[in-house]
Amino acid sequence: MSTFTKAAFSLPGAGQIADAFGRHIIRISADRTGGSLGVFESEVPAGEGPPFHVHDREEEFFVVLSGRFGFWCEEDHVELGAGGTIVIPRGTAHRFQNIGSETGQLLVVMTPGGFEGFFPAMQAEAPTTDIGIAALAARFNLRFVPAPAAIAA
Repeated sequence: MSTFTKAAFSLPGAGQIADAFGRHIIRISADRTGGSLGVFESEVPAGEGPPFHVHDREEEFFVVLSGRFGFWCEEDHVELGAGGTIVIPRGTAHRFQNIGSETGQLLVVMTPGGFEGFFPAMQAEAPTTDIGIAALAARFNLRFVPAPAAIAA
């Protein structure tokens, strides 16, 4: 990781768009922050969200910009509307789902940065099997895991 010495910004409407597991707009990439963090927005259709997963390297900070989301972190659950925030520690199994009736938006900050590259890589490589998706995810220190026993029951 290099030193982060200059402000990084994203103008309204700017950012790299990646359509993989929904639409993601990379606002500030790790290469602009010396690896310190990455910032992206996610547009999540109603009823959608990722399965339980773990980021082995990053903390993940969410701000709900619009809509209503359920967040599961290990066995804890919280529902958040616009303005709600949650921070997920690295190494913790979690998932989220848009529990509203319309597409919702999240602002996501991950530290250290780098994970934001997962979505453009998914779009470019377009793996078609679970094994292919897991292999690409592993390059970004991401693992998909079963739901905790208390939730799966």
